[in-house]
Amino acid sequence: MPGTFPAAAPTLSGDTLTISRFLASPAAIQRRLRDFRDLRFVSDQLLTQRFRSQGGAVLYEQSEPNVTDRTAEAVSPGSEYPYANLGTGTAAVAAIQKWGQKVLLTDEELARATFPGTAVDRKMRKVVNSTIKQVDAIAMSAIYAAVTQTFAATTQWSAASPTFLRDILRAKAVIVGLNQGYMPDTLALNDTQYAYLMSDDKFTNALQRETTDNPVYTGEVERVAGLTIVVSPTITKPLVLDSQQLGGMADETDGSPGYAVSDLAVQIKVIRKDDQDAYDLQGRRKTVPVVQEPGAAIEIDNTNLEA
Repeated sequence: MPGTFPAAAPTLSGDTLTISRFLASPAAIQRRLRDFRDLRFVSDQLLTQRFRSQGGAVLYEQSEPNVTDRTAEAVSPGSEYPYANLGTGTAAVAAIQKWGQKVLLTDEELARATFPGTAVDRKMRKVVNSTIKQVDAIAMSAIYAAVTQTFAATTQWSAASPTFLRDILRAKAVIVGLNQGYMPDTLALNDTQYAYLMSDDKFTNALQRETTDNPVYTGEVERVAGLTIVVSPTITKPLVLDSQQLGGMADETDGSPGYAVSDLAVQIKVIRKDDQDAYDLQGRRKTVPVVQEPGAAIEIDNTNLEA
């Protein structure tokens, strides 16, 4: 029996697509899957050093003094030089944790997928993202727990007349004033703090105006007071820090067969399961955050914009 013309439009109920056989199948447009850059994980930008561990832990020293325990003295001719002791930092040990998970991909799902060639990539991307997210949360908790220096903003940043630039410069001065060789290079903000900073007229009026690089046009401020701005929802209180000295991530490599390294040191592996006609897509990172120099960072309080 001939069908009616024009045929009814396709309908979608949940995951079930109903379409007349007299119509061509509509193009299925696959949503772009976001990666760690889009999700703005930042711990590896704040803890930039990379360490290797063995034996399941890493031993390190915090805040080693740069001078001896006594001042240099005037030495008379023929006299013996006075001995001084070399101070050491506070010893600490951090145990490596293995963070990971796996997902199942069946042969049927692979064969019946609209885009079978990308089924593995999309599932593995989610595993990698989830692993990075967990490590990022652990690292940010370690940073906030270790950093004890605070600076109270002169005026709340949400008030009518905040002093963003002065507060950032004064917080930076506290770190430099320790005279430990710290050189702050990063300002970490969340989205709300960044929005208030970028829209403050005292700040924007100090920027070059006759250029299309102005934040009014670009919507971005990349640097302020010599500090690279890092923006992420994982930031609670604003941080000014020296990313080269604050610390790093200690990763353990064990030479397990079959693993390849993906983004941010996450190791991935595809395991065939013949008894299930399926694959395990597995990802892991064996690491621990190490905050070696807590004095290289400072929190800015009293902003009224804490997450």
